[in-house]
Amino acid sequence: MKRRAVFLDRDGVLVRATPFQEYAHGPLTLEDFAILPGVAEPVRRIREAGFLTVLVTNQPGVARGQMTRETLDEMHRILRASVPLDCIEVCTHQDADACLCRKPKPGMLLSAAGNLGIDLQASYFIGDTRRDVDAALACGVTPVLIDWPYNRSFDVLHRVRDLSEAARLITG
Repeated sequence: MKRRAVFLDRDGVLVRATPFQEYAHGPLTLEDFAILPGVAEPVRRIREAGFLTVLVTNQPGVARGQMTRETLDEMHRILRASVPLDCIEVCTHQDADACLCRKPKPGMLLSAAGNLGIDLQASYFIGDTRRDVDAALACGVTPVLIDWPYNRSFDVLHRVRDLSEAARLITG
Protein backbone atom coordinates (compact mmCIF):
# COMPACT_ATOMS: atom_id res chain seq x y z
CA MET A 1 0.00 0.00 0.00
CA LYS A 2 1.36 3.40 -0.98
CA ARG A 3 1.73 6.08 1.68
CA ARG A 4 0.94 9.77 1.65
CA ALA A 5 3.70 12.30 2.21
CA VAL A 6 4.23 15.96 2.81
CA PHE A 7 7.35 17.18 1.06
CA LEU A 8 8.92 20.23 2.70
CA ASP A 9 11.36 22.73 1.29
CA ARG A 10 14.07 23.74 3.75
CA ASP A 11 14.98 27.42 3.38
CA GLY A 12 12.03 29.74 3.97
CA VAL A 13 9.88 26.87 5.30
CA LEU A 14 11.84 25.19 8.12
CA VAL A 15 15.01 27.29 8.21
CA ARG A 16 15.53 31.04 8.25
CA ALA A 17 16.53 32.36 4.84
CA THR A 18 17.69 35.71 3.53
CA PRO A 19 14.94 37.07 1.26
CA PHE A 20 15.80 38.51 -2.13
CA GLN A 21 13.44 39.90 -4.74
CA GLU A 22 12.29 36.59 -6.26
CA TYR A 23 13.66 33.93 -3.90
CA ALA A 24 15.32 33.33 -0.56
CA HIS A 25 18.94 32.32 -0.03
CA GLY A 26 19.68 29.65 2.53
CA PRO A 27 22.45 29.75 5.11
CA LEU A 28 25.96 28.76 4.05
CA THR A 29 27.54 28.51 7.51
CA LEU A 30 26.59 26.83 10.76
CA GLU A 31 26.65 30.24 12.41
CA ASP A 32 23.91 31.46 10.04
CA PHE A 33 21.84 28.26 10.30
CA ALA A 34 18.66 28.84 12.33
CA ILE A 35 15.52 26.76 12.47
CA LEU A 36 12.41 28.93 12.26
CA PRO A 37 10.52 29.16 15.56
CA GLY A 38 7.61 26.80 16.01
CA VAL A 39 8.12 24.58 12.92
CA ALA A 40 8.52 21.29 14.79
CA GLU A 41 4.92 21.22 16.06
CA PRO A 42 3.14 21.48 12.68
CA VAL A 43 5.49 18.86 11.21
CA ARG A 44 4.68 16.61 14.17
CA ARG A 45 0.92 17.13 13.51
CA ILE A 46 1.44 16.20 9.86
CA ARG A 47 3.16 12.95 10.88
CA GLU A 48 0.46 12.18 13.45
CA ALA A 49 -2.12 12.51 10.64
CA GLY A 50 -0.36 9.63 8.86
CA PHE A 51 1.86 11.47 6.38
CA LEU A 52 5.55 10.84 5.85
CA THR A 53 7.61 14.04 6.11
CA VAL A 54 10.27 14.41 3.44
CA LEU A 55 12.65 17.35 3.16
CA VAL A 56 13.57 18.20 -0.46
CA THR A 57 16.12 20.96 -0.83
CA ASN A 58 18.38 22.51 -3.45
CA GLN A 59 21.76 23.34 -1.90
CA PRO A 60 23.95 24.59 -4.77
CA GLY A 61 26.38 26.20 -2.33
CA VAL A 62 28.22 22.86 -2.23
CA ALA A 63 28.80 22.80 -6.02
CA ARG A 64 29.75 26.48 -5.95
CA GLY A 65 32.34 25.92 -3.23
CA GLN A 66 30.47 28.19 -0.79
CA MET A 67 30.08 25.41 1.80
CA THR A 68 31.31 21.89 2.34
CA ARG A 69 29.19 18.77 2.26
CA GLU A 70 30.19 18.23 5.89
CA THR A 71 28.68 21.61 6.85
CA LEU A 72 25.49 20.75 4.98
CA ASP A 73 25.30 17.35 6.68
CA GLU A 74 25.74 18.98 10.10
CA MET A 75 22.93 21.45 9.31
CA HIS A 76 20.67 18.52 8.50
CA ARG A 77 21.73 16.64 11.64
CA ILE A 78 20.72 19.70 13.69
CA LEU A 79 17.45 20.00 11.79
CA ARG A 80 16.59 16.30 12.26
CA ALA A 81 17.25 16.61 16.00
CA SER A 82 14.54 19.29 16.22
CA VAL A 83 12.04 18.49 13.45
CA PRO A 84 10.55 15.02 12.85
CA LEU A 85 11.63 14.19 9.29
CA ASP A 86 11.40 10.73 7.75
CA CYS A 87 13.78 11.44 4.89
CA ILE A 88 16.05 14.16 3.52
CA GLU A 89 16.61 14.49 -0.23
CA VAL A 90 19.30 17.00 -1.24
CA CYS A 91 20.47 18.29 -4.60
CA THR A 92 23.92 19.86 -4.32
CA HIS A 93 24.09 20.76 -8.03
CA GLN A 94 23.70 24.16 -9.65
CA ASP A 95 21.53 24.93 -12.69
CA ALA A 96 24.46 24.58 -15.11
CA ASP A 97 24.87 20.92 -14.09
CA ALA A 98 21.50 20.10 -15.74
CA CYS A 99 20.83 17.28 -13.27
CA LEU A 100 17.45 15.62 -12.88
CA CYS A 101 17.18 16.27 -9.14
CA ARG A 102 17.43 20.07 -8.93
CA LYS A 103 14.05 21.70 -8.45
CA PRO A 104 12.03 22.66 -10.48
CA LYS A 105 12.67 19.15 -11.83
CA PRO A 106 10.88 16.51 -9.75
CA GLY A 107 13.82 14.10 -9.31
CA MET A 108 14.05 14.35 -5.51
CA LEU A 109 10.31 13.78 -5.12
CA LEU A 110 10.39 10.83 -7.50
CA SER A 111 13.39 9.34 -5.69
CA ALA A 112 11.69 9.58 -2.29
CA ALA A 113 8.46 8.17 -3.76
CA GLY A 114 10.30 5.15 -5.12
CA ASN A 115 12.30 4.55 -1.95
CA LEU A 116 9.43 5.07 0.51
CA GLY A 117 6.42 3.86 -1.50
CA ILE A 118 4.76 7.28 -1.69
CA ASP A 119 1.53 7.96 -3.56
CA LEU A 120 2.42 11.26 -5.20
CA GLN A 121 -1.17 12.15 -6.15
CA ALA A 122 -2.20 11.88 -2.47
CA SER A 123 0.74 14.00 -1.30
CA TYR A 124 1.55 17.68 -0.74
CA PHE A 125 4.59 19.91 -1.10
CA ILE A 126 4.98 22.89 1.25
CA GLY A 127 7.38 25.38 -0.31
CA ASP A 128 8.14 29.03 -0.80
CA THR A 129 9.28 29.39 -4.42
CA ARG A 130 8.11 28.82 -7.97
CA ARG A 131 10.70 26.01 -8.19
CA ASP A 132 8.90 24.20 -5.37
CA VAL A 133 5.49 24.64 -7.00
CA ASP A 134 6.78 23.51 -10.41
CA ALA A 135 8.50 20.42 -8.97
CA ALA A 136 5.27 19.45 -7.19
CA LEU A 137 3.11 19.95 -10.27
CA ALA A 138 5.57 18.02 -12.46
CA CYS A 139 4.78 14.82 -10.57
CA GLY A 140 1.17 15.31 -9.49
CA VAL A 141 1.81 16.53 -5.93
CA THR A 142 -0.41 19.32 -4.57
CA PRO A 143 1.66 22.46 -3.89
CA VAL A 144 1.10 24.65 -0.83
CA LEU A 145 2.96 27.95 -0.89
CA ILE A 146 4.01 29.81 2.26
CA ASP A 147 3.43 33.48 1.55
CA TRP A 148 6.55 35.65 1.47
CA PRO A 149 7.04 39.02 -0.28
CA TYR A 150 9.41 37.40 -2.80
CA ASN A 151 6.80 34.91 -4.09
CA ARG A 152 3.72 37.09 -4.56
CA SER A 153 4.24 37.49 -8.31
CA PHE A 154 2.64 34.14 -9.19
CA ASP A 155 -0.63 32.42 -8.44
CA VAL A 156 -1.07 29.10 -6.73
CA LEU A 157 -4.23 27.40 -5.52
CA HIS A 158 -3.08 27.04 -1.90
CA ARG A 159 -1.23 30.04 -0.41
CA VAL A 160 -0.87 30.07 3.39
CA ARG A 161 0.56 32.41 6.02
CA ASP A 162 2.92 29.89 7.67
CA LEU A 163 3.69 26.24 8.28
CA SER A 164 0.99 25.92 10.95
CA GLU A 165 -1.66 27.06 8.50
CA ALA A 166 -0.29 24.65 5.88
CA ALA A 167 -0.53 21.77 8.37
CA ARG A 168 -4.15 22.68 9.17
CA LEU A 169 -5.00 22.82 5.46
CA ILE A 170 -3.48 19.38 4.82
CA THR A 171 -4.68 17.56 7.93
CA GLY A 172 -8.15 19.11 8.06
